[in-house]
Amino acid sequence: MAGRDTEIRKDTVTNRCVVFSPARARRPSDFKSKDSANPNHTQSECPFCIGHEHECAPEIFRFPPDSTVDWKIRVIQNLYPALSRDLQLNPSSDGMVLTGFGFHDVVIESPVHAVHLSDLSPSEVAEVLLAYKKRIHQLSFHQSVKYVQVFKNHGASAGASMSHSHSQIIALPIVPPTVSSRLDCMKGYFEQTGKCSVCEMPVKDLLIDESTHYISIIPFAAAFPFEIWIVPRDHSPHFHEIDSEKAVDLGGLLKLMLQKMSLQLNNPPFNFMIHTSPLQVTDSLLSYTHWFLQIVPQLTGIGGFELGTGCYINPVFPDDAAKVLREVNLPK
Repeated sequence: MAGRDTEIRKDTVTNRCVVFSPARARRPSDFKSKDSANPNHTQSECPFCIGHEHECAPEIFRFPPDSTVDWKIRVIQNLYPALSRDLQLNPSSDGMVLTGFGFHDVVIESPVHAVHLSDLSPSEVAEVLLAYKKRIHQLSFHQSVKYVQVFKNHGASAGASMSHSHSQIIALPIVPPTVSSRLDCMKGYFEQTGKCSVCEMPVKDLLIDESTHYISIIPFAAAFPFEIWIVPRDHSPHFHEIDSEKAVDLGGLLKLMLQKMSLQLNNPPFNFMIHTSPLQVTDSLLSYTHWFLQIVPQLTGIGGFELGTGCYINPVFPDDAAKVLREVNLPK
């Protein structure tokens, strides 16, 4: 890798600009997390554990729905929500201020404290994904909800305040600026080429693994070392249109990526986000929007350059990162 020159790459999906600077890097295989995401709560004090349901905010639904059997997944209101479902959406006269209306929910992925998402079977991961789908579908009936963000923070330095495996769903009354920028970038590509920029993403040397319906890659302009995207093979604008078969397929590939990342990078704190389309979209937008799941291990910090420019510096070229992850052999 020492022979490679610095490059500046533009992403045709997110519109971000990334500087690849190998002079700042160790060997790609030497990257390890210094802050392993180890548990920081014990089961006895965790409100997400089975038997502690009374310590949580109200439940929205559970799986299985039968309350006479033990639950496997619970979707609950967040006890400390960023937005309030009880407020009326009321913009100021200049449009610069909205009341903090929205929904903020928690998906508890397992009743057992020590079980993480990557420990579940593909079909069990699928049940978590289908819980996301069900909740997004419920939220779509609220006319004031414009966009739903599903995300997971794993590890304290990635933003997780609870070590019990969970993810979150926030429904917003606006389309966030980053989403608008992504849509504008994809629209521009479509107007130039007549094609979806996600469908047309370069895969050669960037592929980590694949399944029947999905591929996992290091994106061509990855902003972070070992950033992973899981992308539907078929053009698909909305995550919540996923069916049970595809959810199991995605569950297996997501599990595999989390296992490879954990083994190679020393169980790093990470975030994953599902990037989907706004709920209320035109038919023309459906032609060029394509959802994907992004996984970002927390290996390097964001400094003044990134905050000041919106550009990122990545010391690991995507094809090098993909090769490292491809070659990770999981224990049998």
